Amino acid sequence: MIKKRLGVNIDHVATIRNARGEIYPNPLRAALIAQKSGADSITIHLREDRRHINDKDLKFLSKIKSIPLNLEIAANSKMVKIALKNKPKNVCIVPEKRNEITTEGGLNLKNNKNKLKNFVGMLNKNKIRTSLFIDPNIKNIKISKFINANCVEFHTGKISRKIKAKKNYNNELKNIIKCTNYATSIGLEVHAGHGIDYTTARILSKIKYIKEFNIGHFIIGESIFFGLKNIIKTFKKICR
Repeated sequence: MIKKRLGVNIDHVATIRNARGEIYPNPLRAALIAQKSGADSITIHLREDRRHINDKDLKFLSKIKSIPLNLEIAANSKMVKIALKNKPKNVCIVPEKRNEITTEGGLNLKNNKNKLKNFVGMLNKNKIRTSLFIDPNIKNIKISKFINANCVEFHTGKISRKIKAKKNYNNELKNIIKCTNYATSIGLEVHAGHGIDYTTARILSKIKYIKEFNIGHFIIGESIFFGLKNIIKTFKKICR
């Protein structure tokens, strides 16, 4: 079995901080605790409206060299310039809408492939590993290869919702397995993220070629009750 990595998204540490306009809890502290607890990378989403992570957070988190930073950004030149300035180890390009509560689906690759290819080329040239956040289907994977991304991250919201609702998720699981195998066969590394909890992680971690899970909301939510260190260690046992 391929060793799987766990990326911990700490956006909602900043959400709690910003709810009171305070300087705590500090996302930098959360990143260091996550590292000590076994996380393989730290994920942050610098949204255009700065609703949680802000530029100062990015600046300080980019300076941590002992654990890779995965920066999620919208597909526009302003955000790409910010990424190039801060030079995180990894960048994942995601769709973004101002009025959404959370990311609602994958990128529209068909209508934006040339623009995305240009952005990915700029990031690759600066030795930043690139990933595209996509809905799992063969067409998206083929376009991701054309764009020259290093990785694809499958939006797992649909299967996660079905698992939570105790509905039949076999079709979604079969599709993710098929897409994972195909992406791997053409040289793309496969990641998974969105809506993942313990149950979803146990199911998806059995898929051979998924190499990385990026999990945030559930980890931060459960850490309120059981501590960040304990939740990360539990996920590390599952995602291996």
